[in-house]
Amino acid sequence: MKDIDLPPVQRLTGPDATQIAHRYAAGRGPLIVFLPGYMSDMAGGKATAVMSDAMARGRACLLLDYSGCGLSDGDFADGTLSRWRDEVLALIEHVGGGPVVLAGSSMGGWLMLLIAKALIAKGTPVHALVGIAAAPDFIDWGYSKEQTATLERGEIWYEDNIYGPEPTPYHPAFHADAKGHLLLSEPIELTCPVRLLHGQNDPDVPWQTSLMVAEKLTGDDVHIHLVKDGDHRLSRESDIALLLSIVREVAA
Repeated sequence: MKDIDLPPVQRLTGPDATQIAHRYAAGRGPLIVFLPGYMSDMAGGKATAVMSDAMARGRACLLLDYSGCGLSDGDFADGTLSRWRDEVLALIEHVGGGPVVLAGSSMGGWLMLLIAKALIAKGTPVHALVGIAAAPDFIDWGYSKEQTATLERGEIWYEDNIYGPEPTPYHPAFHADAKGHLLLSEPIELTCPVRLLHGQNDPDVPWQTSLMVAEKLTGDDVHIHLVKDGDHRLSRESDIALLLSIVREVAA
């Protein structure tokens, strides 16, 4: 596929008056929305590949940076699932609403489920979901006791970052808010098609998490794609090719 120039960055005033950076390509529906992971943004390889492929096929697509991330305004320390969910909902409404295909990477996979539930409650159709190493409830299974205790004391926890030189910060506000958005202890009332892509060499999110998500979803059209030698990011050329084929399938 030849290189395609992405749409210019635009800004929308979010629910709390923060300017949210995004790129929007008009086209046929459903609208494909890519949801980045924790401390990630719309400049990542998977996000830009999804938009480039959508544009090449005449499909509508939306990329975005959560507040405090990438080109958006705000302080990352103030970021929460509730805040970022509401920003995405505002952007979807701004560009014309549903039906939507939500593609969420890592923490974006948790947001994907929360946003889908919120859209359905508002009467906006959800066409399909695509999770890439989706990580719902990671404050439950991904935190050590020491990390949880530190955050609940209102202190920042810094974790070694294998993807960059700076440690990854986890903030008390995110932790406190996330406790109200846990999903895996009860059925997830979503019946749209769902595709879950996961690497079995993922050091951050166990691939069995996708099995738990599939089990909790109430719909039957749920497929899991395991990549035996895949890592957490799933950013190799072959991984992205698989992701694009899945997005094309569910958006058709």
